[in-house]
Amino acid sequence: MNKIKNHFPVYGLLTLLLLCLTLVAGESMAKADTEADIAILDKSSKAFVNVVKKAKPAVVHIKVEKTTKGGSPGGEGAEEMFNHPFFEQFFGPQFRGRQPRQQPEFKQRGQGSGFIISEKGHILTNNHVVEDADIIKVSLSDNREFVAKVVGTDPQSDVALLKIDDPANLPVLPLGDSSALEAGEWVIAIGNPFGLSQTVTVGVVSATGRSSVGINEYENFIQTDAAINPGNSGGPLINGRGEAVGINTALFSRTGGYMGIGFAIPINMAKSIEDQLQKQGKVTRGWLGVVIQNVDKNLAESFGLKKVEGILVSEVQKDSPASSAGLQRDDIILRLNDSPLNDVSDLRNRVALLPPGSKATLDILRDGREKKVQFTIGEQPSSFSTVGKAVKDKETLEKYGLTLQELTPELAEKFDYKNKSGLIIGDVQQGGPADFAGLKPGYLVEEVDKVKVQNLNDLKKALGQERKSGKILLRVRFGDYSTYVVLIAK
Repeated sequence: MNKIKNHFPVYGLLTLLLLCLTLVAGESMAKADTEADIAILDKSSKAFVNVVKKAKPAVVHIKVEKTTKGGSPGGEGAEEMFNHPFFEQFFGPQFRGRQPRQQPEFKQRGQGSGFIISEKGHILTNNHVVEDADIIKVSLSDNREFVAKVVGTDPQSDVALLKIDDPANLPVLPLGDSSALEAGEWVIAIGNPFGLSQTVTVGVVSATGRSSVGINEYENFIQTDAAINPGNSGGPLINGRGEAVGINTALFSRTGGYMGIGFAIPINMAKSIEDQLQKQGKVTRGWLGVVIQNVDKNLAESFGLKKVEGILVSEVQKDSPASSAGLQRDDIILRLNDSPLNDVSDLRNRVALLPPGSKATLDILRDGREKKVQFTIGEQPSSFSTVGKAVKDKETLEKYGLTLQELTPELAEKFDYKNKSGLIIGDVQQGGPADFAGLKPGYLVEEVDKVKVQNLNDLKKALGQERKSGKILLRVRFGDYSTYVVLIAK
């Protein structure tokens, strides 16, 4: 016992010393960890800096100038306004028929961004940046300025190719592979938002393959949260290796400024377009000649499909590659050249990129059986558009929010439905099922539940066979095209 008592101070001292050493070691380790973390952050920051330093010289500031002719005061419809009896009442009958004086021409200026892709002076940008421009000036980061000319533009994808003459020692931005991009990957946007040259923003890829955004006819956007503002249009979206993987094109905003969602054209799509613009000054797209729509749950049930898949052919155009290949209405397209299809936009984009005259194969589902259809890619017609008209009517199908009227010869003549049969949509109830499905006045209902309807009696018979689920399948024509729509009663 005495020995223990005598040695207790020594043990206590050793314990205290050990505790102190532990605390010191802990502080040293924590400090080391902090320094290591800082080193990692610093290294990452320097990596961004190095990428930007290499890329910035190839990013250009584009200034455009166009001449706009002044119209009548008040713009469109001013002639009708000046012929109104109101003016005759105050200025006399001699005023009627007079034309207002034309306003003088004035210069309209705009700006955007672009990036150099070849030592010969080729520059990629957006079509909407340079469209209808009389003068295009390109400013480099070293303050050199050139007048650029348009090699070619493609409004459907919003891509434009410019060229500057007599360039020397031009910096070039390498092009990457946009198909390798993944959500969450770091990207950098460089451009001239609001005229602030060489502005850099950093973010991540929020999503890829965005379509149906409503910006361009052909969409396969990269979505990013890297800040994109007015003036960024045409500038590059750059990956961590310093390669351009997209052309910054648009932002989603309710205020006109950045709200965390921006869109860029994938560089792989731009490469194909740029190559055609260089070789022939225009873009030639592949064409199949069908009206198509995505198969959703309601359509799958209506067509007796076991699962929701594929793309529905709602119409095959006459004298088209599709009609020559034997493709039929109600076919379900599953694959193109043995590759699965995501949606309508995926099929449209991939067919458009196929050269006219080349062979392709579709896997389709017809009457519950799969089969292959081979066809020759055609060239997309120049008149590739959709038209809709409007008309009023008093007949209604309230639970579907729809008004229909029989198609008379006069109406067929008036609304361009010659040699067609069906019922015209006269009115669509706001907030009703038809409105929700996107139907508009002037569309022509050709079938109800796959039964052709030429008059209101046909409609009554078709509705008499209506399913207990309260759903009806309509085949609706608008302009030159028709599509299937499922309506669900209120």
